[in-house]
Amino acid sequence: MLGSALGFEASPWALPLAACAGGVLATGLVFALVQGGPGGRASVAALLLTGLAVNALFLSGIGFLTYIARDPQARSIAFWNLGTLSAANWPHGGGGGRRHRRRTLLAMRYAKPLNALLIGDDEATYLGVHVGRLKWIVLAVNVGMVAIATAFTGVIGFVGLIVPHILRMIGGADNRYLIPASALLGGTLLSLADLLARVALRPAELPIGIVTSVVGVPVFLSLLRRGRMRSERRT
Repeated sequence: MLGSALGFEASPWALPLAACAGGVLATGLVFALVQGGPGGRASVAALLLTGLAVNALFLSGIGFLTYIARDPQARSIAFWNLGTLSAANWPHGGGGGRRHRRRTLLAMRYAKPLNALLIGDDEATYLGVHVGRLKWIVLAVNVGMVAIATAFTGVIGFVGLIVPHILRMIGGADNRYLIPASALLGGTLLSLADLLARVALRPAELPIGIVTSVVGVPVFLSLLRRGRMRSERRT
């Protein structure tokens, strides 16, 4: 919507850079509203509720742009909101893949400190982990990866939510295993969902976000139910 007016259409990386800026803005707004940075003591519940409010605010902006958009632009925004890989191409895939590979390797460097963080902030500090700095680094890596991927593919839900839970059930919570395994299994499931979206309503293409939501919601609810039953057995 704004690329042509601002003169950014010529650059293929204008959209992901703008997405990174928007991701940083949204994340910073969440932490500013709960009055604590990643190294602070803001509760998880406060972060989640504030994140939902900020998400609703930004979605209203997307809704306004959709409302004033012309027909081709409005259809493109609608498909982006539902998630699609139709806009993916080799230049974007190659450039995005290299950046994601570098960020994944960077995340692997912090696998051991993240394992220490699992036992609590204070305990990780006793083990020599700079908790505040670690959270800022992980937050910056995540915002960059998610923003670039979402800029190209749109909103594809439940892949990043379900895959780590499944892998924890299979092999435990060691981040040295979870980080690379999540990348591989997430990419595999996304490719399978894209294949199903392309052949389910041939010759039309079903938005991939619909497929992942239809499959992901029951799986996620079953995982929650299983986890609750397991905790009840322990008590």
